[in-house]
Amino acid sequence: MSHDDHQAHSHPGGEPGLADPVCGMTVTAASEHEATLDGKHYYFCSAHCRQKFVADPQRYLQPEVGSAAGASATAAATESGGEYTCPMHPEVVQLGPGTCPKCGMALEPMQPAAEAEANPELDDFRRRFWWSLPFTVAVAVISMSGSVFDSLLGAARPWVELLLATPVVLWAGKPFFERWGSSLVQRAPNMWTLIGTGTGAAYLYSLIATLVPGLFPDSFRLDGRVAVYFEAAAVIISLTLLGQLLELKARSQTGAAIRALLGLAPKTARRLAEDGTETDIPLSQVQVGDRLRVRPGEKVPVDGLVLEGASAVDESMLTGEPMPVSKRAGDALIGASLNTSGALVMRAEKVGAATVLAQIVQLVASAQRSRAPMQRMADRVAGYFVLLVLFISLLTLLLWGVFGPEPSWVFGLINAVAVLIIACPCALGLATPMSVMVATGNAATQGVLFKDAAAIEQLRRVDTLIVDKTGTLTKGKPAFHGAVPAAGFSEDELLRLAASLDLGSEHPLAQALVAEAASRNLRLSQAEEFESASGIGVRGRVAGQALALGNSALMEEMGVAWQPLAAEAEALRLEGASVIYLAVAAKLAGLLAVADPVKATTAEAIAALKASGLHLIMATGDGLTTARAVGQRLGLEEIYGEVRPQDKYQLVKRLQGEGHRVAMAGDGINDAPALAAADVGIAMGTGTDVAMSSAHVTLVKGDLRGIAKARAISVATVDNMHQNLTFAFLYNALGVPIAAGVLYPAFGVLLSPMFAALAMSLSSVSVVTNALRLRRFRRD
Repeated sequence: MSHDDHQAHSHPGGEPGLADPVCGMTVTAASEHEATLDGKHYYFCSAHCRQKFVADPQRYLQPEVGSAAGASATAAATESGGEYTCPMHPEVVQLGPGTCPKCGMALEPMQPAAEAEANPELDDFRRRFWWSLPFTVAVAVISMSGSVFDSLLGAARPWVELLLATPVVLWAGKPFFERWGSSLVQRAPNMWTLIGTGTGAAYLYSLIATLVPGLFPDSFRLDGRVAVYFEAAAVIISLTLLGQLLELKARSQTGAAIRALLGLAPKTARRLAEDGTETDIPLSQVQVGDRLRVRPGEKVPVDGLVLEGASAVDESMLTGEPMPVSKRAGDALIGASLNTSGALVMRAEKVGAATVLAQIVQLVASAQRSRAPMQRMADRVAGYFVLLVLFISLLTLLLWGVFGPEPSWVFGLINAVAVLIIACPCALGLATPMSVMVATGNAATQGVLFKDAAAIEQLRRVDTLIVDKTGTLTKGKPAFHGAVPAAGFSEDELLRLAASLDLGSEHPLAQALVAEAASRNLRLSQAEEFESASGIGVRGRVAGQALALGNSALMEEMGVAWQPLAAEAEALRLEGASVIYLAVAAKLAGLLAVADPVKATTAEAIAALKASGLHLIMATGDGLTTARAVGQRLGLEEIYGEVRPQDKYQLVKRLQGEGHRVAMAGDGINDAPALAAADVGIAMGTGTDVAMSSAHVTLVKGDLRGIAKARAISVATVDNMHQNLTFAFLYNALGVPIAAGVLYPAFGVLLSPMFAALAMSLSSVSVVTNALRLRRFRRD
């Protein structure tokens, strides 16, 4: 039965069996996007799909092989403590914890556990810090006390300082010197190159000055003896340890969002056996098809469908929607949502990695490891920064030694060490990764999933938004809209007859009539002599009466005068409804209207998006009259109807060619090419898997208000990145010259290496702390 309008979408001229292996879109051999693998040609609907295929062809050609490989990799990773990666260099991946060979930072687990795990490095640094702190305090007190300890210790003072500083430098600082050595071996200069060189120079100089002071000329002597700087080396090590402790604790909080998501899943499920018995089983043992009981106050164990019962389910932890959603038989349930009131019996549909929660966690973890385009500049700068600092440090030593006041070389050494210590390439490297990690985790708790950091950065630049109608602006499920009975018929009688005739049909419009009749408790009869009328309606007999249900063409074919209700029919079409006529015994009994209802939140979302400065365009495959009716009701001015998938794709390309930054929001397979081509593709989480795999942003709830929320998160995150980068650049631009002594000629001010160490440690902590502010960001 085809009452009015469902239409198939494909590329014209599409060859049977020739499909884009990534998104499933029908394509032709004339497509400009192609790739060859093992002598076979593959064609794609867009460059984006081709890029994904080339990067990992086995994922799309042999998913079962990829799955098996993934399972093996997962097992191996589990045995080794999981895969770890560097937050500054996500391309660095290894099994088990360790340090990054490029920057020396502690690696982090790629997939955080539900419970906060012990951090071996944090524990090790904490132990080294507290055990060595008394030695550091003692050597600092002796050094700063001046003549007090000179009179007590005399010539033994340097030896006492050596004994106190040595365990701090060689034991507490051992991890830093190991990273310093690794940076030299790997030819990857980083923060530890500077710290190791600075503290090593201060300690070695002081050691030689203590053992063989006669080697040094008078320019190295202060008050007749060679000055030593054991306290500088020890304090730098202790302050660096303290900075690392603060940074590691702050970085551990960036995974809090994923741990919160993982913690949502219940540990067990209550399975119903065929004989009616109930057993609590571990969540890992739930299989697809299992019947599970969810009692009031319990969490839904896995994704599935309600079989029995009714309740209100709180899905806010996954969708960001604060109001509980009513659920009854046939409705979908999301695993980890909370059953608030009635008891439910459900059937498991998706388990393990296939559940919505598992996919959200995986997407968030992947997005957190991605690199923002903005970071490329910082990476390029950081790559040359360490070498520049080493050069400035050497230049500082020489200039002070040659031109400075006596003891000139002592001043040169101290200022050169200060230059090395205060410079912090880590702050530059962490500037955007920390913001991305926190923002993606926070967004996920609000029902917004970013595929990568580039999507976050790009979304704020969008000026045009194209939206599909069905499933995006509307619910995507036709519902009864109204009825106009002719003389001699009531509305209930008209609906009862139409629904009886449609009782066995699976057409969406037919199901809408049957559902409405059921809600009114109308008694339906079985239709006889049922037949379809060539796509214009259906015919049959109900309770002995000959019925015909369809459009005006069917009425004319049967000689039924439908014109008396033409005005009412047109008025309903202008409201966005599809009109169906019912004839009884070749006489008009009335008309029924079915419409795809606009989502309750759509009008509010449209208003918010327009207020944010976006230009909104509707593009739908539905008829133009229906599209205009819905669009004008929502205040949309640019509306395209009867649009095919390739037309949406071309619309995106045309707008981009005019200089617009375009976002596309949709939920169907027909939207996939446009979603992939847009600057930012936004998929409804209630839509198809193909749409979500092609998109850059997914709205778990399928609510357009999520776009305004996602855009606000994008703006806040990019602002946070700018703040971090600005701070890092300014810190180093000001800190290095001050450490070199530029203020000394005018103000007589020099920066102690100890204060340089404190400033260096706090710089990275400041960047991470600023990024953590994004955890509290909410857009109501």
